[in-house]
This record gives sequence, structure tokens and C-alpha cells, in this order.
Amino acid sequence: MGGDEPAASLNLESEEREVFMQRASGWIAVVLFLFAATAPAFAATAEVLKNEKVVVSEETLAPGEQEKLAEKHTSMVVVLNGESMRAVLADGTTYRPMVQRGNTFTMPAQEMTIFNDGRSKLQLVRVEFLTAGSAETWGRTGLAPKYKLLFEDRYSRTYDIRIAAHQWEPQHTHHARVVVCLSGAKLEHVLPDGSIQPSTLKTDEVAWRLGQTHRGHNLGDTDLWVIAIEPK
Repeated sequence: MGGDEPAASLNLESEEREVFMQRASGWIAVVLFLFAATAPAFAATAEVLKNEKVVVSEETLAPGEQEKLAEKHTSMVVVLNGESMRAVLADGTTYRPMVQRGNTFTMPAQEMTIFNDGRSKLQLVRVEFLTAGSAETWGRTGLAPKYKLLFEDRYSRTYDIRIAAHQWEPQHTHHARVVVCLSGAKLEHVLPDGSIQPSTLKTDEVAWRLGQTHRGHNLGDTDLWVIAIEPK
């Protein structure tokens, strides 16, 4: 019987080791869960387009997420979706822009952190201006009568475009621009020489359009809604 004792002792040590490893794994899982729950989540940024005048990015933040922006240039922001956000600048200043689809606001050329304080996904289109802009004021020059001028400063002119289904708009002139489509439609542009260019936009599409004089025609069954941002 004395020869069996070492084997029993080894079995006991093996069982104790297995129990310890199970408990340790449990502790590690709890620590990782708590870390994931308390650590700040960070958002996704996707560059949509870039040229010599602008860089356009789409920012997406889940509820509770935050994103640090190293703003080197002034930006115009268009809200796609969301409920509530705040931006905290490097100097500690906090501001809360209105968050609803189609709302626009500017961001200064400062480092900042933005937070999604709402209960739903926050989606923003951010147009960063790469030039020094111009002191020239464009006002409503060239715009169709029903366009709504939203904002103008030395960096850009921003306006709201809405064309009901099957409707025409009179001839007007755009500068080169970023278009953020909030409600898509099947479109065509009729140029002064009579030529026709397809110009369909999809909902949530972001595109760069060159300056042009034309008449717009909504060929589809859906109303068009676009925010246009013309960099200076």
C-alpha cells in the first residue's frame, strides 16, 4: 500500500492544478470584460474624396464612442444621422451642435475630441478646406431661386437644394462643389447648348461636382435633397 501513495499524491496535485487553471482563466476573463466595458471606444473614419481644395471624410461613432481629430484646417460638417454629440477643444471649450439629418456646422482648425452622447449611431460628413479661402462674398449669385443659402465665410458657400419628383429648376450656375445627398433621385442636367448629362445621386452619396451652368430635372419618383458645399 505504501507504493500507491505517491501516485495518489500526484493525482491530487494534478486536480489542484486543473482547478487553479480554471479559476485563473475565469479571473482573466472577468478582467478583460471589465477593461472592455470601461475603456473608451474609438470611432471609424473613412476618406471619401480628396483634391487640391478639400479632403472629405465620413465619421461614424457608435453610442458612447469618441474620436480625436487633429484639425489642421477649418471644416464644414453635415449630419447624416444621430441624436446628440459634443466637441471638446484642446483648450477645454465644449460645444454641442444641433444633431439632426441635414444640419450643418463648422469646426475650427483646432485639435478636438468629439463624443457620441446619443443612443444611436452618429454619422457625419466632414469637409476639410485645404486652401486659405477668399474674402470674396458670393451670396446668392448664380443660385436657383429655391435654393436656401445656409452659410458663407471665407472658406466656403453652403446651400440646401431640394427638387421635387418630376420637377424642373431654372437655369443656374454652380462653382465646383462637394454634394452630400440626403435623399437620392434620378436626375439630369441640361446644358445651355442643349446637351444632357445624367446626374443621378443615391441617398447618402458624397460626390465632387465641377462648376457648371445648367437646368436641373428630377426624372424620378423621389424628391431630391442635397447639401452643396463650394470651397473658395
